[in-house]
Amino acid sequence: MVKVDVKYTKLFINNEWVDAVSKKTFPTINPQDETIIIQVAEGDKADVDIAVAAARKAFHRYSPWRTMDASQRGLLLLKLADLMESQARYLAELETLDCGKPVKTAEEEVYYSASVLRYYAGKADKIHGNTIPADGEVLSMTLKEPVGVCAQIIPWNYPIPMLSWKIAPALAAGCTLIVKPAEQTALTALAVAALIKEAGFPPGVVNIVPGYGPTAGAALTHHPDVDKVAFTGSTEVGRLILGAAPVANLKRVTLELGGKSPLVVFNDADVEKAAQLAHAAAFANGGQCCCAGTRTYVQSGIYDQFIKKAAEIANGRSVGNPFDDVQQGPQIDSEMYSKVLNYIKAGKDEGANCLAGGDKCGDKGYYIQPTVFADVKDEMKIAKEEIFGPVQSILKFDTFEEVIDRANNTNYGLGAGVITNDITIALSFAKHVRAGSVWVNTYDHVTSQTPFGGFKDSGLGRELGEDGVNQYLEVKTVTLALPKKPQL
Repeated sequence: MVKVDVKYTKLFINNEWVDAVSKKTFPTINPQDETIIIQVAEGDKADVDIAVAAARKAFHRYSPWRTMDASQRGLLLLKLADLMESQARYLAELETLDCGKPVKTAEEEVYYSASVLRYYAGKADKIHGNTIPADGEVLSMTLKEPVGVCAQIIPWNYPIPMLSWKIAPALAAGCTLIVKPAEQTALTALAVAALIKEAGFPPGVVNIVPGYGPTAGAALTHHPDVDKVAFTGSTEVGRLILGAAPVANLKRVTLELGGKSPLVVFNDADVEKAAQLAHAAAFANGGQCCCAGTRTYVQSGIYDQFIKKAAEIANGRSVGNPFDDVQQGPQIDSEMYSKVLNYIKAGKDEGANCLAGGDKCGDKGYYIQPTVFADVKDEMKIAKEEIFGPVQSILKFDTFEEVIDRANNTNYGLGAGVITNDITIALSFAKHVRAGSVWVNTYDHVTSQTPFGGFKDSGLGRELGEDGVNQYLEVKTVTLALPKKPQL
C-alpha cells in the first residue's frame, strides 16, 4: 500500500483551519481494504452558519473581493491552476487513497481540472452586458453581476474535477462560496483549500465544510443567506434540494443529476472499434459516471459479433490495486458495492445473459468484476435504473425509428451516443434524441468549453462553457432618461 500523507482534516472557514463547533469527526474509508484512513471534522448547521457569515462578509460591496478588478480574479484562478499542477501527483495519490480511482487516471483529472480553472480565468474580465435600443427617450443597458453567496455540493465520483466545475465559474463571476464535499471523499477538497489560500484568495471567498447531506447539506440548502445552490449527485437528492431551496428564500438552483444514457451502434460501424468505444463508455471510472453509456443498443446485423467482442474486452479489463497499473479499482463504499451486486443479481434473475463478470472480485475491498449482459429487454431493471457500477447492458434493435423511441423512453436525459459512418443517421440521431450531450463516434468527450447538463430528471441548468458562468450571474437592467433637447 502506498503511504500518503494526509495533511488537512479540519473545516476550512474564512481561510482558517477550524474544528467543528460540535468537535465531532467522521471516518473516511479506504475502499481498497475497508480500513479507516483518518477522521475528518464533521460540519453541521452551526458550522454552516459560520461559513455562510464569512462568505456573506466577503461578498460585501466594499470587501477586498468585491472591489477587486475582474482581471485580478482571473489571475488568482491562474495561480490556483498552477499550484494544483505543482501538486498533481500528491493530489492524485490522495484521491486514489480516498476513492479507489486508479492513480494514473486521478493524475490526469488533476491536469484536466487545472484546465477548467484556466478557462474561467480567461472569462473573468470578459463578463459584460449590452446596450439596448429601448423605446422612448432613454438609454438602456444591462449589467451582469455575481448572484452572491453560493452553496456548492459535490459528489464522490470525480471529486477534483467536480470541485473545479463548481468553483471556477463562480469565482470568475465574483461569487463567494461554501463547498460541501461528499463525506466519502473530503480529503482532496481540503487539500485544494490549502492551495486556494496560498494562491491569495481573500478570507471568506471559498469555505469548505465536510459533513453529511442531512445535516451540513440540508443546512446549506435551507439557509436564508445562501443565494444559490449548485448540486451534482443523484436525482433523488436533487429533488430534495429543489424542494428545500424556496423554503427560506427563492434560491437559484442548478442540478446535475443521474442518467441512464443510450449508446447506439449501427450496422455500418466497425465492430472492433465500436465495442472498444462502448466498453469505455460503460466502464470508465468503474461505471461510476452519471452519463455512462450503460444502455448499449446494437443493430441486429452486427449484434452477435458485437456481444462476443464486448465480453472479450470486459474479461480482459484489469481490476486491482489502484496504485498499480490497472484499469479499474474498487467501488466507492459498501453501500454502492452492495447496490451494484444486487443489480447484477437482478439482471440474472430477470433472464439477461451474463457474458462476462457477474460477481465480486476477492474478499477484501469493494471490487466488482466488469460485467456484460446481453439479450437485455427494455423492461428489465438493469435497463431502466441507474446502476453506477461496472455493468453494461446490451440490447438489440432493428430500425432507426425504433431505437430513437427506445432510447428516449426514460426519465433521464443526460447524455447519448451514436456510432455510425452515415452522417445523415448521425445528425438525425442528434436531432431526435432527448439528451443534454450527444456524442458521435466518441463518448463522454467533455471539455472546459462545452456546456454539460441534462434534460428531464437529469437536472436543471448547465455547467462548463459560456453557460457555466452565466449560472452565477444576475442580469440588471439600467435605464437612464435623456432630455429630448439637451440644454447647452
